Amino acid sequence: MSYAELDRASNQLAHTLIERGLRPQDRVGLFLHKSLDLGVAIYGSLKAGGVFVPLDPFMPPERLAFIMRDCGIEHLITSDQLVERVAEADLDAGTCLYGCTRDVGFAGLSWQQVRTRPDTLPDVWMIDQDLGYIMYTSGSTGRPKGMMHSHLGSVTYARWGATHVGLGPADRVASHAPLHFDLSIFDFFSTAQAGATVVLVPEAVTKFPASWTKYVEEEGISVVFTVPFTLIEMLQRGAMDQRDLSSLRHVLFGGEPFPPSHLVALMRELPDVTFTNVYGPAEAPSCTCYDVPALADDHDEAIPIGTVSTNSVDLIVDDNDRECGVDEPGELCIRSSTLTRGYWNRPDLNERAFLRRPGLGPFPDVYYRTGDMVVRKADGLLRFLGRRDRMVKTRGHRVELDEVEAALASYDAVAEAAAYAVPDDQGSKMILAAVTLRAGATAEVSDLLRHARAKLPVYALPREIEIVDEFPRTSGGKIDRRRLIER
Repeated sequence: MSYAELDRASNQLAHTLIERGLRPQDRVGLFLHKSLDLGVAIYGSLKAGGVFVPLDPFMPPERLAFIMRDCGIEHLITSDQLVERVAEADLDAGTCLYGCTRDVGFAGLSWQQVRTRPDTLPDVWMIDQDLGYIMYTSGSTGRPKGMMHSHLGSVTYARWGATHVGLGPADRVASHAPLHFDLSIFDFFSTAQAGATVVLVPEAVTKFPASWTKYVEEEGISVVFTVPFTLIEMLQRGAMDQRDLSSLRHVLFGGEPFPPSHLVALMRELPDVTFTNVYGPAEAPSCTCYDVPALADDHDEAIPIGTVSTNSVDLIVDDNDRECGVDEPGELCIRSSTLTRGYWNRPDLNERAFLRRPGLGPFPDVYYRTGDMVVRKADGLLRFLGRRDRMVKTRGHRVELDEVEAALASYDAVAEAAAYAVPDDQGSKMILAAVTLRAGATAEVSDLLRHARAKLPVYALPREIEIVDEFPRTSGGKIDRRRLIER
């Protein structure tokens, strides 16, 4: 699909949405698998003045119904493939469906009907402070929370990505992440800023490393933004020695720390590729980054998260919200034009999540509390230390679970490690851990414990370590630690 075709098709959808009663800032649910219709749905919703809400196509109907009700979604773009899931959800009978031909009891229009509408840009006025999208993520209480992002934030993010990577019309950017994962904003909007090509990676291909590397080769992918897990799988099980990956020039990764040993190995396999560590919670995406230089084979230090990106300011504070100096660890707070406008319908979260400092004039400077502990070194680079909420107390001692994971992950045979805490029978916490092994590697639990003892204080050692074949994953590819605990 060319940009001209996308422009016309999205105009037709915008006219359809307006005719069906969409008003400026109304929410439009996008409940779709990856397809060309996805791009039309995104831009059509925005051109109509709507706010698009990405919905995981694999989510259970109950979760779909909750988000639809919570966000007040009355317009849902879906497909015949997913319409049965829609029928199973307890939705309002007045919900309008688009993109499907099957009648499941809701008012609906097919894509064929949408394409009968005018293909000119509708007369809709917006400003850059208006909402562009709301992205839902799991809440700590199990109740999904929606992060509100403006057009200004989206465009700033997109321009940063296009500029930092040097995107041009010849680039072919892999859309590997699902739309409800914030990495996808780079895929769709940074690529469009440069007039480059978005290559939608089929969901089945993302599950098989060898299929993924073959796809990179066949499609001539030049830029990828994904999570470390995908890249580690690509390294270990992607048959890279059988592929010509010379088209690949830039790899961005984020979402969680990349074990240095794996990154060193991948950089050795792809010596002509630039690797960038991109940090930023979904509330303030891509607020810092670090272009990784050549690393020694024995490099075992965590990769810095770098310095703040364009239109961003960082602030590191201690437990009393006092600013930290060089070499003083604290919580990272971010003020940025990419910053979320807050959580939809959650004043309780908004009160806790933002730090307000006196600014010029009547308006305070507003920072988002990331919950991430960092330290700024003398070189000016930020180092990620772990999650503030991943700190546990065990028998009176403070333990960062990320530190336990890093110690286990540094063992040669380990591919990934996950540490988690469960209540013990004495009112405290017991630390447990699980690891996966590299392809062809072997290890005994006793070996892992011996290695951990060399890196951790006694009180931080896991009570048990389990070797598993694979970890449960979130739809964004991260380790699902909640499911590990619930096993």
